[in-house]
Amino acid sequence: MKAFDREALEHLAFNIRRDIVATIATNGEGHVGGALSATDIVAVLYGAIMNYDPQDPLHRDKLILSAGHKCLTLYGAMAELGVIDKAELKTYNQLGTRFPGHPDATKLPCFDFSTGSLGHGLPLGCGYAMAAKLQGDSYRTYVIMGDGEQGEGSLWEAAAFAAHKKLDNLVAILDENSLQINGRTCDVCKPTDFEGRYASFGWAVRSVDGNDVGALYDALAAVPFETGKPSLIVAKTTKSKGVSFLEDQAKYHHWNPNKEDADRALAELDAVAAERGWQA
Repeated sequence: MKAFDREALEHLAFNIRRDIVATIATNGEGHVGGALSATDIVAVLYGAIMNYDPQDPLHRDKLILSAGHKCLTLYGAMAELGVIDKAELKTYNQLGTRFPGHPDATKLPCFDFSTGSLGHGLPLGCGYAMAAKLQGDSYRTYVIMGDGEQGEGSLWEAAAFAAHKKLDNLVAILDENSLQINGRTCDVCKPTDFEGRYASFGWAVRSVDGNDVGALYDALAAVPFETGKPSLIVAKTTKSKGVSFLEDQAKYHHWNPNKEDADRALAELDAVAAERGWQA
């Protein structure tokens, strides 16, 4: 874990955001909403928290993006960390690409698992965390979940298993942007708040502003919140964070921008870079 550097983490998050939007602008489509809401989470994990070596999949901390359609934020992070060539992002979701619409760990071994089917990330995370316990390994496992996938039964089986097995080396981050492809989560399937639900399953829970790198860093630096309990961070985020005219709208779960809107989004981001004195 590195010392907290707000400027560096905000700059990293910004560059990942711009990579996401630029990739969609080039290719004409992509899951923008969740990728942008999760960007600050991914930036803090890779930029400051995780013990991550792209060449050492056995001993590094593990990160599973349960909602695999948000993969553009992972691709952007790898580009900014120098693990992949940013120019290759132009092949996103094209035939033969290493960057399909869901992350494929067989094509990019810098990732820990291929994901896409909602509700599978937490069960996989339990497997990694349990293996570390059994083998005496020190790595942690981080799982980024979406709030839309919280209706999946497999996820709640895993939540019970993690608490029962006292997997305090497991950290779940719930990207609660309050929207899913078919509307507001509160209208689709959210009978109770996530904090209370996970706490009742035996997890240690904290809520933070999920688009504030400082709040995220403080929470992630404090895990495990309780010895013998898995940790959950409920990250309150904004869908499509960082592009004002896309924010908090279900219709931008997936985006097929025309040239005018793509140019507008990039111009807005470039204005932020100029104001902050950042080189994108």
